[in-house]
Amino acid sequence: MTITNDLFKKLTFFSEPEFKGELLQHGQLLSFNKGDVIVRDGQYVKFLPIVLKGAIRVFQQSEDREILLYYVRAEETCTISLAAAYFNNKSTSHGVVTEPTEVLIFPASLIEQWQLKYPSWNRYVMQMFRTRYDQLISSFQGVAFEHIDVRVLEYLKNTAHNEGSKSVCLSHQQLAAELGTTRVVVSRILKEYERKKKIKLFRGRIELL
Repeated sequence: MTITNDLFKKLTFFSEPEFKGELLQHGQLLSFNKGDVIVRDGQYVKFLPIVLKGAIRVFQQSEDREILLYYVRAEETCTISLAAAYFNNKSTSHGVVTEPTEVLIFPASLIEQWQLKYPSWNRYVMQMFRTRYDQLISSFQGVAFEHIDVRVLEYLKNTAHNEGSKSVCLSHQQLAAELGTTRVVVSRILKEYERKKKIKLFRGRIELL
């Protein structure tokens, strides 16, 4: 899809008319479905996505284990891809779409030029790095200082709250991947919480009581 002027109603953080003109010239709108891979570990990043709606799950994988780094949501970009593109390095993570998603993409070769030319782009990039830094520090603190039992229940509570529901549609394997542990560990913890009547387990769904 081509970019129209209506798109800029969603990009209020970019203020310079000249910059918006370059986005019209070089940018492209793409739609992705759940499960589509945006970027793979070890891949050179040739374009940078800004999510307009939807979400991209960014994670690292080693053998059969995953660890979630962060989600890229509306008006955000992936800072790992940003850094890889800026320095012409390979990506160190995977990016997979978790729901129908619309992104604005543009050539990675423009990132450095825009950094020097447009203050609003520079502010946006710095804000993204700060946001991801805070998220990763928070995740590290959880892994280092909170027991996995606590992290499982807190994740379920936060997810249910964000979705406005008492149920979380998630398999044991998916929950394990979100928290960087194994399905066996998650299943043991969930069964114990069910025994204590804090949750109710269903196939592919967990209900908080």
